[in-house]
Amino acid sequence: MATVENNKSTFDTRHSELGGHDALRYGTRSIKSEVMPGHPLQQRLENWQESQWELKLNMARQVHGMHAPMRMMMERDIVSQRQRMPVLPSSNVHLDVLMGKDETIEFEDFLNDPSMSTGTMDVHAAMEHKLNLKV
Repeated sequence: MATVENNKSTFDTRHSELGGHDALRYGTRSIKSEVMPGHPLQQRLENWQESQWELKLNMARQVHGMHAPMRMMMERDIVSQRQRMPVLPSSNVHLDVLMGKDETIEFEDFLNDPSMSTGTMDVHAAMEHKLNLKV
């Protein structure tokens, strides 16, 4: 009696008898990659900060004129540039005030404390890397 072998494509990751995903042969599957468009609210939540910024700019233009949003964008660009050395911690409080984040408490405020970091800070090596100095 001859047995018939089933040739499987690598795209077909289902188990031949059980019909479910065969994680031992093909690894764990990612639900995120299978669900292409995602939830309709997900796109809005990802762009929430940007849409709030656009709303502030439009309101400033309607109330004060064209110079107000231009000034706000200029201030945001100026304070977004980091002026410290790369290793030293920077809180960037002025950007938080301009964006209105100083009035809220988010998880970055208490979980992203640089003083609790276990990484070592070598200021000289960071500046050599920033200035492309080879020693």
